[in-house]
This record gives sequence, structure tokens and C-alpha cells, in this order.
Amino acid sequence: MSQKPKTLLPAGSPAPDFSLPDGPDSRASLADYAGSPVVLLFYTADFHPASIRQLVVFNEALPEFHRLGAQVLGISHDPVWTHIAFSNHFNMHLPLLSDFYPLGETGRAYGVPVVDGESARAAFVVDAQQQVAWSHLSPPDVALEAGSALAAVEQVVSN
Repeated sequence: MSQKPKTLLPAGSPAPDFSLPDGPDSRASLADYAGSPVVLLFYTADFHPASIRQLVVFNEALPEFHRLGAQVLGISHDPVWTHIAFSNHFNMHLPLLSDFYPLGETGRAYGVPVVDGESARAAFVVDAQQQVAWSHLSPPDVALEAGSALAAVEQVVSN
């Protein structure tokens, strides 16, 4: 993950692989989902208001993503134990991965901006060949709605 783009990785770029904790004793990597579309949701923090709105919406839309064969992964700088508390509190069914150490390394590989130590909210759709098919950077304090990512997944699946 030595690539350090200055902007979000655009469509057509190879999606950098990663291996991030998704629980106290487990990790998830992009390679785990090879052959299926993946939505990567980089977000500010588990209990940040705009992040809560965004993750709750994507959690509610999860059956639609799964119907298309896609997995949705949330990624933030929060440690695993904060993810567990957040998931339990909001009944999350999508995996939350910790980009805690080294802090933000995966986000940097995807070109996700960090402002004052906090990750911006950005989303990527990675196709079955592990290429970025779509990327979006949310304005500050605006939660990304699931519809645009869902449309991007539908486009990937139909090609």
C-alpha cells in the first residue's frame, strides 16, 4: 500500500488490497471478497452524527446490496472495541473494519482525505475484478445516501 494518491482513486484504478481487524481476533481483506462487488464506506467515526446517519441507511439497504451479490464494509480509524459497541447499539449487520494502526493507512491508499486527524466520508464500489468502479467523496457533515452506491453496484453487476 505504498500508493498515496492526492485524490480519491477514480474508476478504472486497481483497488488496493488491505487486511484490517474486523473483530478482536479476526481480520478482513479485500481479497476475501474477490469475485464479488464490494462497497467500501470510509467514515469519520462510529458515533459521529453524519456517520451514524450514513451507516444506518446502508445497514437498512444491506438486503438490496446482498441481492446483487455485493458486500458492504465500513472502515474508520476507530478501534475494534468501539466498532463492537457501535454495532451492538445500532444493530449493524455490515462488517466494520478498523483502520486504526497504522492510522488511516488504508484510507490513504484510496485517497481518502484526513482533516484534523479525522477521515472524510468516502465510498467506493469495487468490482469483481478488484477494480474501482465508482468513487464518491461526501461533503462535510453530509451523509451519503445508499442509492448512488446501489446504482453503481447495479451497473457493475449488469456489465
